[in-house]
Amino acid sequence: MGLLSEGSPLSWEETKKLAEHVRNHGVEQFINLYERLKDRKGDVLKWGDEIEYMLVRLDQNNQRAQLNLRGPELLKILQEKEQTSPSNHPTTWRPEYANYMVEGTPGKPYGGTLAHFNIVEANMRLRREEVRKLLDEQNGEAPLSLTAFPRLGCPNFTHPSYEPTPTDAGASKSIFIPDEVIFSDHPRYRTLTRNIRKRRGEKVCINVPIYKDTNTPSPFIEKFPNDADGESARAALPDHIYMDAMAFGMGNSCIQMTFQGCCIEEARSLYDQLNPFCPIMLSLSAASPFYRGYVSDIDCRWYVISSSVDDRTDEERGLKDLKENKHRIYKSRYDSIDSYLCESSERYNDIDLVIDQDVCKRLQNAGIDRLLAQHISHLFIRDPVSLFSELINQDDTQDSDHFENIQSTNWQTMRFKPPPVNSTIGWRVEFRPMEVQLTDFENAAYVVFMVLITRVILSFELNFLLPISKVDANLIEAQKRDSVLNGKFYFRKDVRTCPKQCTGNIDKEYALMDINTIINGGPIEGGADFPGMIPLINQYLRSVNVDVDTRCTVLTYLNLISDRAAGKLKTTARWMRDYVDQHPDYKHDSVITDKINFDLLTLCNKITRGEHHPEGLLHTQTSRTNDDIPLPLKKQINQDDNTIKQHEENMRMKSWPEQNGI
Repeated sequence: MGLLSEGSPLSWEETKKLAEHVRNHGVEQFINLYERLKDRKGDVLKWGDEIEYMLVRLDQNNQRAQLNLRGPELLKILQEKEQTSPSNHPTTWRPEYANYMVEGTPGKPYGGTLAHFNIVEANMRLRREEVRKLLDEQNGEAPLSLTAFPRLGCPNFTHPSYEPTPTDAGASKSIFIPDEVIFSDHPRYRTLTRNIRKRRGEKVCINVPIYKDTNTPSPFIEKFPNDADGESARAALPDHIYMDAMAFGMGNSCIQMTFQGCCIEEARSLYDQLNPFCPIMLSLSAASPFYRGYVSDIDCRWYVISSSVDDRTDEERGLKDLKENKHRIYKSRYDSIDSYLCESSERYNDIDLVIDQDVCKRLQNAGIDRLLAQHISHLFIRDPVSLFSELINQDDTQDSDHFENIQSTNWQTMRFKPPPVNSTIGWRVEFRPMEVQLTDFENAAYVVFMVLITRVILSFELNFLLPISKVDANLIEAQKRDSVLNGKFYFRKDVRTCPKQCTGNIDKEYALMDINTIINGGPIEGGADFPGMIPLINQYLRSVNVDVDTRCTVLTYLNLISDRAAGKLKTTARWMRDYVDQHPDYKHDSVITDKINFDLLTLCNKITRGEHHPEGLLHTQTSRTNDDIPLPLKKQINQDDNTIKQHEENMRMKSWPEQNGI
């Protein structure tokens, strides 16, 4: 979830007084980092994934599924190997927002060797198994990679069960979520929860449209018995599912990826080029149709999580004139990016970018180019919402906590990440929109697919840039029910013309396409054909050496992505909707009962374990994933890294027809 500093947390009132101090020193820390590392080159491709798991208890006796609050206890054990063998551990574990969550990553990043694709799924299996071994399976405890728990916020949704604290004494003041849900072994999470609410001046407000089934009340209006001050009743909208706490968003799970560029220029290029893929991959990975015990009319978590940490005041949201605040801010601090970073991408920056002008000038005076200066000064319009007394005063030449304080609480679809202080890590970008899938096979497929997209972009020097406003429109489209089948997305028609050569009418550069065309290729407006991402990936794979097992594994992954895009396989969201619709207890009233939830998650657990293969969700084929790279291939890793790097350089030197053998 971001920076985890140790110390004594400050209240919002104390943090507010120090906000300018944090921003001032955070900017100085970035300037120092940039000056030291701007010319760093030669880093090889490294990448990794992060998966957040939910701990679930399937209570057979009472036919109830609950979230299991054992996260802090398990985390201590999971981290032991990393602590005792810091240079030799296959997995790494970190806390997440809720006590029912743990986050797992590979013990070390993967590299440029294509054989690494064949160990991704095996490492994901290992992570899940490490958690599973610590759980009491006899009592129904299980680790699920579930984007959203369907009855989060309903009575008795946790084990053990607690009551909410809907007063100012509570961190969230929620009428649904007890504070005991929030991760308890580090003060950052409760501090964030309380300070976001305090800064906003009221509880966070999430309203998700309810799915109108045949027996759903119309209008759908809820009453809240424990809403003593009436705040929730005033905030809830008719025909919407109302939620009032950070946990409804940050308590969801996802899969995120980080890519290291060979230099700052390559990282900036990847940041720009991957941005148009954020809505596409959100739609393709849709897995969260249920909220607070109801069937919603959206398939993805993005709006929910964006609203759950929206700390903007009435003035910043445009509801009142600016008096106490400095900026009118158009998005939550958890949202899509607002600008590209490369000079050749600048013409696609078509929305108002709110920046701190003083910060921007200071960065430019320090030698930082205008586009990067604007990016940082846009992040720094935000206040810090978590601060520790021990970290107020820092050495700006050696520390970066103040910079990371602001950077890590701008939770956007993409994140541009400078190298950490005194580290061998390079310039990176983080790809953040995807929803987590039920099985390790699916999660590996989405991860490998995204890595291959980065390889195609860099090897063929492809151009996927769109106006930022169109990417934002796509993000809204992506969250709609069945958008993978019915949605139309703006996408670039000609991906072969490099950005520097694009000087004409931008509106003629893109067209509306469906997901199937974007992924698999097909005709688009004007009689042209779009090549499709999977055909481009297959072309790339033909141009490099791949061992047989890895090639077979990658093909099974691409088949999954291809068939999801074509509608031959269902998204997780659609499969869940169909299951509930056909459940004998479902009354077509949009209500997910305890029994329906229990049966659904019991089946999800069987799917995760490979004990059930639901028709229409997954293929029966499996990958050839392995725990490790075969020894003969291991000996070639360094050589292959250099070969791939040289291959990509050679491909860049050729024209598109030459790359295609024309």
